[in-house]
Amino acid sequence: MQRRAGLQALLAVAGLLVWPQARAGGQIEEPLADSVRTALSAAIANTAPPVPVFADTEARLAYLRWLGAMSERLQKKIHAWPERRDLLQTVWYESRRAGLEPALVLGLIQVESNFRKFAVSSVGARGYMQVMPFWARLIGNGDAGNLFHMQTNLRFGCVILRHYLDRERGNLFMALGRYNGSRGKPKYPNAVAAARKQWEYQDVPPAQARPSPDARPAESP
Repeated sequence: MQRRAGLQALLAVAGLLVWPQARAGGQIEEPLADSVRTALSAAIANTAPPVPVFADTEARLAYLRWLGAMSERLQKKIHAWPERRDLLQTVWYESRRAGLEPALVLGLIQVESNFRKFAVSSVGARGYMQVMPFWARLIGNGDAGNLFHMQTNLRFGCVILRHYLDRERGNLFMALGRYNGSRGKPKYPNAVAAARKQWEYQDVPPAQARPSPDARPAESP
């Protein structure tokens, strides 16, 4: 499996692997202040594995319920459970690390690559979150081939979207436009907003999901 994935990545970089056209990813390279470049580079450089850490048992159970619900929704796009689990775990970890909602990141991935790890757009954007190669030069180690690595791609994508949100003072519509290279135009932000709704999740612990079979109506005084 690892050998096949490595071969796919190599062919994708060489432009020899044909995928259905990725929809988006035309971010525009803009000058970065030294302080911003340093901050973004530091955010990218932390290579801790995407292993969730929980404050208590209930937080862990809430995460597992989310994971199960998202896995069911993602099954038609990614059939293998280990691949779904790894992607969802990394999305959860990287989105929260960047101060983003997992539903937003999943919606963006759906629009950008439709969950294809080795997707390449017409302008060269790569991977799940369609990260432009120039970001590897600006804030990474310069190797754009690493953008096909799952955690690296999601780390870059989440950090970049957080950067654009900060630049736009929290305006998600404008930040998504920057991410797509279509700032101010509604088509892309609207597409991500629609996809995001498919991944929204409201946790309901099992004890609250349905009344207990032994429950009885309260008697009138």
